[in-house]
Amino acid sequence: MTTSRRILGAIAAAGAAALVLTGCVAKSDIAAGGAFTVSSTDTECAVSGATAKSGTLTFDVKNDSGQTTEFYLLAEDGLRIVGEVENIAPAASRTLTVTAQPGTYYTLCKPGMLGDGVGKTAFTVTGDRVAVTGADAEQKQKAVDLYAAFVKDQVGQLVPAVDKLVSAYESGDDETARALFPQTRAFYERIEPVADKLGDLDPRIDYREVDAVAEGLDWTGFHRIEKDLWVPAQDALNSDGETPAWKDWAPSTPEERAGYGDQLIADVQELYDYVHSDDFTKALDDQGIAGISNGAIALLDEVANGKISGEEDWWSHTDLYDFAANVEGSKMAFSLVQDFAAAKGADGKKLVSEIEDGYAALDAALAKHGSLTSGFVSYTQITDADKREFTDLINALAEPVSQLTGTVLD
Repeated sequence: MTTSRRILGAIAAAGAAALVLTGCVAKSDIAAGGAFTVSSTDTECAVSGATAKSGTLTFDVKNDSGQTTEFYLLAEDGLRIVGEVENIAPAASRTLTVTAQPGTYYTLCKPGMLGDGVGKTAFTVTGDRVAVTGADAEQKQKAVDLYAAFVKDQVGQLVPAVDKLVSAYESGDDETARALFPQTRAFYERIEPVADKLGDLDPRIDYREVDAVAEGLDWTGFHRIEKDLWVPAQDALNSDGETPAWKDWAPSTPEERAGYGDQLIADVQELYDYVHSDDFTKALDDQGIAGISNGAIALLDEVANGKISGEEDWWSHTDLYDFAANVEGSKMAFSLVQDFAAAKGADGKKLVSEIEDGYAALDAALAKHGSLTSGFVSYTQITDADKREFTDLINALAEPVSQLTGTVLD
């Protein structure tokens, strides 16, 4: 195990322990004027209040830890980022200003800027909805910035999750690695269109065996590890559906496992470096909100093209985890542009309503088979009727979502 991997693992373990053992130190009263102070330490995210009236809120964040930190205000789903400040150096302070509508939120700090973060605590906003003011261009840039923050957050959680998965895989602890595999992939599946644009990075991380063979590439990444963890049965077929799984196949040696594991860590680190680079910021700025809405479409395409057929996780049959994560990422992207679509008049509002109903129906269908939190059933238990239902729901949702980009740019 490399030194850097041990460091990442220690950060992730410390974050997990902090979430269990500590909370955000908060007062129950409403802070005057919607102004709050935040102290970010290695184990706490101490906010001076837990409730506020709707409107403009400010969080003055002081980094009292020895690591560069971040502060997030998350929506009720724990995925959508309402506002964030990053790269707060030790002893430095930064201020987050947001317009918050009534609802339930969560505050969270992320010392080290990796992993789950610490001190995740409920934050309640009461009162009436308020109008969001400011030029249209400013609001669109805010949506782009929030999408960038979401991507960085997911990749920031992916890095230590992959580290844990690889550590178990390389040590031969296959039971632990099998448990970690689908949950780890969820972070990647929510933001996969970002990696898709980086040449051969997505193929190295996430290509199926049949795709790598067809393109003459070395087969690495999640699915190469997957086949070692779920050894194919003697009568199983490869992911081309034709070749016997044991033809020219042998389980990886410890040395080969170390090679595949270290390669996945390096590739995910490359993704992390990219989403924290100026190139990523420029790419998102150039695409604008069209890039966000197109990302919502691309993630639904991911579901339609691999997940419903069960071809994605051919050996583990954990396809529903990928399915759900793709849908979550798509829905998150939609949430950032839906107000721009709704502002286009009656037709825009109707489109938004259709899309919201489509996501709700798809979520309900997935919930029959489990969840990302509690786990999903094996895809081998999904019937042809279930697959037809998923297909119909995806097609019904994809049609209005395909109109989203044209609507927000109209």
